[in-house]
Amino acid sequence: MLIVLAIIMVILAIAIPNMLRAKMLANETAAIGAIRTLNTAEMQFLAQHNKYSFTLRELGPEGAGLIPDTLAAGNKDGYKYELEENKGGYAIHAATVNRNFSGRRQFYSDQSLVIRENWGTEPATATSSAAGN
Repeated sequence: MLIVLAIIMVILAIAIPNMLRAKMLANETAAIGAIRTLNTAEMQFLAQHNKYSFTLRELGPEGAGLIPDTLAAGNKDGYKYELEENKGGYAIHAATVNRNFSGRRQFYSDQSLVIRENWGTEPATATSSAAGN
């Protein structure tokens, strides 16, 4: 019985870190998808209102109805999303809620539609490298 328990413990010691890495990659991929959704919503909002939106709520169901309520709330899949005005347009920031479980990358995008990433704890910016999903 102890041998079986030891074997199970070894298997778990190998499997759990791999599962956590897979979950973080899934969260990071979902964050990139959410940023693409926000960029598309911003382009639609610009076409309809001749200006960019600077709040997630304005893009959500209570506003223009261009993004789902879960994204309009600002927290989704282990990331916190913020939308703000920047020079000439808007800026999207996506930061991990818990770096040990949510993801390792911070993301940024703006009206250029390029998604940028930072592997550190600092937020990604317009000068960060382009994300390579």
